[in-house]
Amino acid sequence: MHQFDCNTHATRRTFLAAGGLGWLGTALARSAEVEKAPAKSVIILWMAGGPSQLETFDPKPGTNIAGGSLALDTSVKGVQLAAGFEQLRDQMEHVALVRSVTSLEGDHERGTYTLKTGNRPDPTVNFPSLGAIACHDLPAGNTEIPRHVSILPGPWPARGGVLGAEYDAFKMYDPADPVPDVKANVPAERFADRLKDLDVVEGAFAQGRGGRVGNTGHRDTMERARRMMSSDQLKAFDVSKEPAAVRKEYGDTPFGRGCLAARRLLDVGVRCVEVTLDGWDTHAKNHELCAKNVAVLDPAFAALVRDLKKRDTLKDTVVLCVGEFGRTPVVNPVGGRDHWPHNFAVAIAGGGVRGGIVVGESDPEGRKKPKDPVPVADLHATVLKALGINWERTLRGPVGRTFRLSTGSPVQALLG
Repeated sequence: MHQFDCNTHATRRTFLAAGGLGWLGTALARSAEVEKAPAKSVIILWMAGGPSQLETFDPKPGTNIAGGSLALDTSVKGVQLAAGFEQLRDQMEHVALVRSVTSLEGDHERGTYTLKTGNRPDPTVNFPSLGAIACHDLPAGNTEIPRHVSILPGPWPARGGVLGAEYDAFKMYDPADPVPDVKANVPAERFADRLKDLDVVEGAFAQGRGGRVGNTGHRDTMERARRMMSSDQLKAFDVSKEPAAVRKEYGDTPFGRGCLAARRLLDVGVRCVEVTLDGWDTHAKNHELCAKNVAVLDPAFAALVRDLKKRDTLKDTVVLCVGEFGRTPVVNPVGGRDHWPHNFAVAIAGGGVRGGIVVGESDPEGRKKPKDPVPVADLHATVLKALGINWERTLRGPVGRTFRLSTGSPVQALLG
């Protein structure tokens, strides 16, 4: 006879087994183990500049390396966040922390490329970003606007790489402003005449050039641009359509509005939205600058998780909060922390990721390698698996070289 612990959640499998239903019970119990449906989209909260793990997701209060930074208890017993995360602390049952991410790139541009593509820069292959892969591999549906969007982009936005420029992220700035370059500069009638004239010119140019003109993708790009300019789906960028109370939850900041727009964009089939919060390059005044950024990140991140959960779409959406590297355990003479790719922390929620857990452990003194290290490639493989994408699939680059979507392995502890 199976014994049930009243403090333990009973699964359908244990319930049926306890009921002694024989082969029928076994068959029904096994059906409960069918894999959950994969996530449909990903939101990347990009912390540009490299956030300090000690002032965000891996605080070490009372240690030498904390430099006086404090921590908060969260809704998950034993899991702390840095001081300032007053709202995210209540959502930790939905959020996993990885405190042992490792990279070999301590330069901003190279580090950004590595974290966005899962690969170090290589002169022979222009690797696609995570968002580009998601848009390439996941169904397009009836989306008339770009399915890969970068809000408040920095100097190195996510690119399509070998998958093609059509998978580059569409750049959008503060959602309080109109979407750029989607309104014609002339009356509708004159604009239609111009398009007719363009068709004549392009038709004449294509004569005698065989498939070369078609291979440029110019016609397809123009057609997609026309559809976007007249699409009602552009309203997804307009966060003013949301109730004032909802806008307030995300915070009256460009980043907060970007996170709200990201949630709206998923509703019309956008597959990846990257929202950038800049200002984490804290070589001086680290504690002060981190506190300022956390005050922006906390309400937006917490509201996004809370909103997706309330709408029952958190299970369909991977939310990844990450920067290009972490910060040194030692505070420098001007109160800053310098580049530190050897061990940093990220937060991940939704899309089947187990919330309320911590993966990996950093050294309280900052001297030793982390326990259970998670290379960047493994982080990418985890997100791809959560999206139902075969991370081991092989692609061929323009010079004939083959490469895998990810050279890493999914972190099973995150996916359960």
